[in-house]
Amino acid sequence: MATKTKSKTTLEPLADRIVITPLKQEEVTDSGLVIPDTVKEKPQQGEVVAVGPGKRDEDGKRIKMDIEPGDRILYKKYTGTEVKLDNVEYIVLGENDVLAKLIV
Repeated sequence: MATKTKSKTTLEPLADRIVITPLKQEEVTDSGLVIPDTVKEKPQQGEVVAVGPGKRDEDGKRIKMDIEPGDRILYKKYTGTEVKLDNVEYIVLGENDVLAKLIV
């Protein structure tokens, strides 16, 4: 009898799109106050999971992306499309929504 294996769904971004996992914000302030979910700010930092091949220029040549999987980035607040696959939350956003790479 064959064993069924559950195949995981993967996201493969197109053009200049990026797939990230948002990094969780601190839930307790430095003074020890717990921040409730209703007043928490949306996270603006994430780790890049996948990167598209880049958009094309006017001549049809690919423009290489400046971001790679594994990079930590700072992105615009309230941007991108939230997706949940296999109980993992992702955000798909465009390269122009990335503000900076975080060097740690």
